[in-house]
Amino acid sequence: MICWINPFTGLAGDMLLGALLDAGAPLEQVRASIDATGLTGWELDAEKVTVHGLTATSARVRVTDTATERRAAELLELAASARPEPVAALSTAALTAIARAEGRLHGTDPAEVHLHELGGHDALVDIVGVAAALHTLGVTEVVCAPLPLGTGRVRAGHGLLPCPAPATLELLSGATVTGTDLRGETVTPTGAALLRAAGARYGPPPTMTPVTTGYGAGTRVLADRPNVVAVTLGRPLTPTGADHTAVEAVVTLETNLDDVTGEVLAHVIARALEEGALDAWTTPAVMKKGRPAQVLHVLARPEATERLRELMLAETGTLGVRQSVQTRVAVHRTMRSVEIDGVPVRVKQGPFGSKAEHDDAATASRLTGLPLRVVAERARRLAEQEHPDPPMEKGGMP
Repeated sequence: MICWINPFTGLAGDMLLGALLDAGAPLEQVRASIDATGLTGWELDAEKVTVHGLTATSARVRVTDTATERRAAELLELAASARPEPVAALSTAALTAIARAEGRLHGTDPAEVHLHELGGHDALVDIVGVAAALHTLGVTEVVCAPLPLGTGRVRAGHGLLPCPAPATLELLSGATVTGTDLRGETVTPTGAALLRAAGARYGPPPTMTPVTTGYGAGTRVLADRPNVVAVTLGRPLTPTGADHTAVEAVVTLETNLDDVTGEVLAHVIARALEEGALDAWTTPAVMKKGRPAQVLHVLARPEATERLRELMLAETGTLGVRQSVQTRVAVHRTMRSVEIDGVPVRVKQGPFGSKAEHDDAATASRLTGLPLRVVAERARRLAEQEHPDPPMEKGGMP
């Protein structure tokens, strides 16, 4: 299941937990995961509220524990006991991220960091609760729209701090953010840490079939808008109706180059393919002042976008890379191996035809003395004779 988060007015741990409960996460299972930590003196309820005409769920944590400050190591020990194990893993990852951010900012060993604002019961309940909700909902991928950052100041354990708070900014390294007209803290360290621990990527709604949407309410009351976060759960798109195709989201990276040699372009294309690009190519173009140029295109899956973009920037020296999200209909294929006079040749087979891998066919041509076109044709026919109706494997083109 894919979880797309729309942080309309920002993101906090309790807001995200409320949204996931609203989307169908079973409250009792979430409570059971938190209870496994050994934490005592807490209650978690999900209450329906109406905010500016929108119905949402508020995750309410009631505590009898009065501690407002704990060492990170204590919280990590509790979180590590959460069950099942994936819940503990995500919870400890989020807490570790917070401890490292605070440790770097204050020059302290992360394990010894005293978490002032996050030391109480409610922070641990929020973190473990979100981890449990994601697990029970079967979420395998988290995508988040750009996070809106507020302005002004916020009072913390060390006094007045600018918004966003330094710890939040540290945790948002690598995230996508945007400005907002809201004052105060719109994204909390807990919210930012949960996104980091869940391996969230940032962008528009991914290609999926929406199943349900939940709304989580924050405690802050805004005069002109509902203070909520929305989560939409969706299924990845699989076959389009024919059993030989699948739909997937891809990203196209492009940059115009008028000062890069052909040797460098060939090198970049080869490196991009080595780094996981689905395809890479160039097209000729004419730029300003009539300069001949090449447009470098790299096709990638969303999770490989960042590293391939960095590769393009580093290898070409370009000052910018365009990025667009597209939908690709991919035909399933299988790879077979046949022998031509004792030399193995791989053949790619799909529902509409087969083709010998060029490098293999060229090697067989050199070793056997047969013309390349003869090797390729014989390999294709052999593969189709041995496997006249190749089974369609799940997933798109590699």
